[in-house]
Amino acid sequence: MAGAQYLPMDHIEFLQGLQPEELEQLTQSDNRTGLWHLAGHLAVILGCGIWIWLAAPLWQVVLVAQGIAICFLFTLVHETTHRTPFRTPQLNDVVGWLAGLPILLPLLWFRYFHLAHHRFTNQPGKDPELLAGGHPRTWGQLIWHVSGLPYWIGMIRQILANAFGGDVGDYVPAKAIGKVRREARLFLLAYLLAASAIVAVPALFWVWVLPVLLGQPFLRLYLLAEHGRCAPVANMFENTRTTYTAALVRFLAWNMPYHVEHHSLPRVPFHRLPALNRRMADHLRVTAPGYGAFTRDYVEGLREEGEG
Repeated sequence: MAGAQYLPMDHIEFLQGLQPEELEQLTQSDNRTGLWHLAGHLAVILGCGIWIWLAAPLWQVVLVAQGIAICFLFTLVHETTHRTPFRTPQLNDVVGWLAGLPILLPLLWFRYFHLAHHRFTNQPGKDPELLAGGHPRTWGQLIWHVSGLPYWIGMIRQILANAFGGDVGDYVPAKAIGKVRREARLFLLAYLLAASAIVAVPALFWVWVLPVLLGQPFLRLYLLAEHGRCAPVANMFENTRTTYTAALVRFLAWNMPYHVEHHSLPRVPFHRLPALNRRMADHLRVTAPGYGAFTRDYVEGLREEGEG
């Protein structure tokens, strides 16, 4: 899945070659673009939810679409950890916090987790994403991973630990632990209220709880492509993958399929990543021509490991 051609340079050398005015343009964010994109994403969720609520034709299929749309709020939370979707910092924090609620992802805790992932991308023993489970190496591990159950179990445990004095992770600085614990308690309060609402209005189970269980496997496969089978080195051109995919996927994922670009320059907001990709394309070393192609290659690798 390596790119057809590339120039032998690492991501740091590439960034050093950018002109100051070019860098300034690439890193400019604005509220308008982010809010329009957010409105579109929420419209998909609302539209699917109404379809399911009314039990319109093919509503069972729409359950999966709804789950994918909600689960892919992860990519919005991810972007708000960098405070790039919106120009106003507080808007990033509010949107990210609310977007994390339906998918059990506390923004502040995840910000520290994710920044450590950027610092130690794909490095065994250091990258918290690998420490949380790593990349599947057997069929059994892949099925378990893609089911989404490790994510739900892991996040329930983490939120409870954060709330009640457990281990928040060594990537959380001491000065932030109190805030992380308060955040987790607010999440638990929100879930108690949500449980009461579901008892009162059972339809909420069908437009939220069941869909996210069905949609999580799609997010797991999507995320696996970001670093799966990439080299455990510091060079972002080698430890991260950019996946070329359909516009709808790029939309729901807030352009994060341009993942080498994001890791190389995290300050670039989602809507400027295509421009960075055009600038960086000749240097990319690890790409995939779609998520189906990546998954087929990944599965083939499992077969080869099994035979070995």
